[in-house]
Amino acid sequence: MIDVTPLRVAFRADASIEIGTGHVMRCLTLAYILREQGADCSFICRSHPGHLLSLIRTHGFAAHSLPVVDIRSSATDQERFPYADWLGADWVEDADQTLAVLGPVQVDWLIADHYAIDERWEKRVRNSASKLLVLDDLANRPHACDLLLDQTLGRSSADYNDYVPSRCVVLAGPEYALLRPDFASLRAVSLERRASPRLVHLLITMGGVDKANATSRVLASLASCALPMDCRITVVMGAQAPWIREVRKRADDLPWPTEVRVDVRDMAHLMTNSDLMIGAAGSTVWEACCLGLPSLLASLAENQRTIAEALEAAGAAKTATISTVAAGMDWFLTPEASTPSKLSDLSRAAARVTHGRGASIVGQMLTMRGQL
Repeated sequence: MIDVTPLRVAFRADASIEIGTGHVMRCLTLAYILREQGADCSFICRSHPGHLLSLIRTHGFAAHSLPVVDIRSSATDQERFPYADWLGADWVEDADQTLAVLGPVQVDWLIADHYAIDERWEKRVRNSASKLLVLDDLANRPHACDLLLDQTLGRSSADYNDYVPSRCVVLAGPEYALLRPDFASLRAVSLERRASPRLVHLLITMGGVDKANATSRVLASLASCALPMDCRITVVMGAQAPWIREVRKRADDLPWPTEVRVDVRDMAHLMTNSDLMIGAAGSTVWEACCLGLPSLLASLAENQRTIAEALEAAGAAKTATISTVAAGMDWFLTPEASTPSKLSDLSRAAARVTHGRGASIVGQMLTMRGQL
């Protein structure tokens, strides 16, 4: 008999000023895909400062809030797991609170996307779900899961040989990057637009939160660059970003038309109509690669350095530090005659990194009941 009951999926992921928004946002992308296939999706998030519980609910998903506990992880945990304090609670307490939300009936999939979660937490909640999916980028700690996804460029399943059970299926590489369907839909249009590249529209996106105010420093660096006079700049920030007012002031002082947009809902269209992105080396880079958008990337966290270096090695991006953005822009701009070829070379290499259909591929795997 065919099981026609809706697939039940629960996500455990957090956003905060410290963590950023990327974990929750990629889970939302996967939730959209699963909902289109009839699944019932819900979220469990701790209410850190800068959480996205309201945003999740705005998009029609149930979002259960866990309270933040003023507790520091043990010295042993901090030594083993640099992100242990991101959980906002002891891992046992977090697991038990998650179990309380899930209730006595198993979900079909429990999806954990959190650098502070490892096999201890996963084993404790194991009986609450038929299957467990872990989203990771670090390959630095053991997991007890059925499926693991790491969308990092250059990552292979062998990187997790010592960290997952032998029965676990590992999906490795940006072909599985969790992008919204509109990126793949606009891929052909975006790539065609880059046949004759010019540097007219510059996009700046340093992460949804940008707690270090990197955006202001990038704008300050651009003031000394010889951008084309007909250039225009779009800055994208999240509503939780604490430096929006200062960024707007910096934008007003630039000699080029500069728009600051908050909580952009049409990022695929915006990227398609941009010529170069200055960005943090987070999950946004896979969106840019899908659309062949050339990038100048800065690493704002240790885990982003691996991504930036791999993309530069593949010829798919240039890298810089926040303090060397101006020099990075000079590489694009001088000599002026070489700018189109530099943009074209980066665009072609970036487009080879990912096709943008990863979320659909993963969604199909999750909905194949009992076949993983």
